[in-house]
Amino acid sequence: MSDAGGSPDPHSFLPLPQAQFHVLVALTAGDRHGYALMGAVEESSGGVIRMGPATLYGTLKKLVARGLVEESDRRASSDDDQRRRYYRLTGLGRAACRAEADRLSALVRITRSNLGPGLA
Repeated sequence: MSDAGGSPDPHSFLPLPQAQFHVLVALTAGDRHGYALMGAVEESSGGVIRMGPATLYGTLKKLVARGLVEESDRRASSDDDQRRRYYRLTGLGRAACRAEADRLSALVRITRSNLGPGLA
């Protein structure tokens, strides 16, 4: 679904698969290369999500194809691995990430309300 300007509606990507959402969240902090993304996902999930290279690069490929992420112009410094590629959120990726965070936040509010005080 697109808006009047022809841009896809960020809500049309929801719900985002878990791996995609974690990568988008990691990229909200700025451009990152693959290894840094894997570490950021593991850290932000408290170690629950450990993304290997195959999962990460498959996820990045899908996010790039959907227009949510793009390869950055940033390149590795001279003392870094020159094969390293950096990725960043697109405007659409930022909007889809925000929409998914809002969706999950609403579910948390409902759950806490339904479970009542002391149970959530």
